[in-house]
Amino acid sequence: MKVFVILTDGFEEIEAVSPIDILRRAGIDVTTVSITKKKQVKGSHDIIIEADTLLEECDLTKGEMLVLPGGPGTGSYSTHKEFIETLTDYFDKGKWIASICAAPTVLGKLGLLKGKKAICYPGMESDLEGTSVEYDSKVVVDGKLITSKGPGTAVDFSLKIVECLLGSDAVKTLKERMVI
Repeated sequence: MKVFVILTDGFEEIEAVSPIDILRRAGIDVTTVSITKKKQVKGSHDIIIEADTLLEECDLTKGEMLVLPGGPGTGSYSTHKEFIETLTDYFDKGKWIASICAAPTVLGKLGLLKGKKAICYPGMESDLEGTSVEYDSKVVVDGKLITSKGPGTAVDFSLKIVECLLGSDAVKTLKERMVI
């Protein structure tokens, strides 16, 4: 099982590190991928993370899931043509896409959430075009799309990813080990 976590300058650190950490604890193969043309990617709170690889050096088609952290840098996902092509290809092929905070708006603007249930950072719901917004939910799963509200839901988001990929027993074990 291969998961790619996509990093761009201005990403929300906890929304990237939580899935990376929790998925790796669950035994899932996670690769961090920078779309900035440099491995060192600066988060929205000036924390620098070194990505495992650059998009140009990586074959994203080999994965089962893309994870998109949110944050003020989210808009740069949409400006990266190769990444957007890969994202829509994942959607078209029925592969998993998980996005949190502002990142679901990228999916909304591409029309990938039409007729789906989703959630995003409060106040950005108008960008979830054609979506049934689940305002009271921390994490929403609809088909192969997982969306979540924001930094405070990052652990719930990560555990839901594990549940979708490995099942509820894996989540139960993680919760015990992590004292959740």
